[in-house]
Amino acid sequence: MHIDLTGKTAIVTGSTGGIGFAIAKGLADSGASVVINGRQQEAVDHSISQLREQVANADVRGVAADLGTAEGCDAMLAAKPRADILVNNVGVFGPQDFFETPDEEWQRFFDVNVMSGVRLSRAYSGGMVEQGWGRIIFISSESALNIPADMIHYGVTKTAYLSLSRGLAKRLAGTGVTVNAVLPGPTLSEGVQDMLSDQQQEGQSIEDVAREFVMAERPSSIIQRAASVEEVANMVVYTASQQASATSGAALRVDGGVVDSIA
Repeated sequence: MHIDLTGKTAIVTGSTGGIGFAIAKGLADSGASVVINGRQQEAVDHSISQLREQVANADVRGVAADLGTAEGCDAMLAAKPRADILVNNVGVFGPQDFFETPDEEWQRFFDVNVMSGVRLSRAYSGGMVEQGWGRIIFISSESALNIPADMIHYGVTKTAYLSLSRGLAKRLAGTGVTVNAVLPGPTLSEGVQDMLSDQQQEGQSIEDVAREFVMAERPSSIIQRAASVEEVANMVVYTASQQASATSGAALRVDGGVVDSIA
C-alpha cells in the first residue's frame, strides 16, 4: 500500500514532540504539507528544523499558539484558514488523586484536551465539507476505556473525545469527511521516558524499563511492551489517507491489546 498525501494540508496540534511530532513526520513522509503546533515559538522552530532534517523536501510550517484557549484557536485559524487533515493531538496528562484535584485543574484538562478539538473541528470542517474531502482525527487513549484511578480527570477527557468523534462523524455523514478517534496505549514518548528515567538501573535500556512499567501497570497488554511513537503515527497516517475512506466514526486502538475487549 502506498499512501500519497501530496496536495493535502495537515494540521497536527501539539506536535513539537512525542506522538504529535511522529504523526507530523509520517504525514510529511507521505507528501502532505504539515503545520507544526506548540505553545512556544522556539519549540515550534526547533521541531520544524528537525522535521526538515529527517524528511527530504518536507513542506512544513509552524504556528505557535496555546490551543487550550479560544484566543489560541483563533490564532491558528487566522494563520492557517483551511486544512484537509486535522489531527487533534494536543493534550495534558498527569496523575492526581480525585479528592485532591481542584475545579481549576479539571477545567484546564477540559480546555486543552477537549475544547481545543471542539473549536478546531468546528472551524475547519466547513471547508472540508465544501471540497467534499477531509479527515478529522482525535487522539484519544486507552484511558478513555480503562479509566485510571490515579488520573480520573484525564480519563474523562479522553472518553469525551470518543463521544465527540462518533457524534461528529454522524453529523458529517455523506460529506466525504471522515472523523475517527485513535486510542494509543502506553507509548514510549519523550514524556514517558522522562517519567520512567528515575526507575532506570545502570545498564538497563529505557525500553526494558517501559516494559516493566507496562507489565506492572497494564498487565492486560498483549504485546507486553510500550508502543513506539512511530507505531501510533502509522495508524494516524493510514486514517488520514484515501485508503481509509470507508472508516468513519471508529475508535481505532493502538493500545497493544491493553483493553480487554473483542469489540
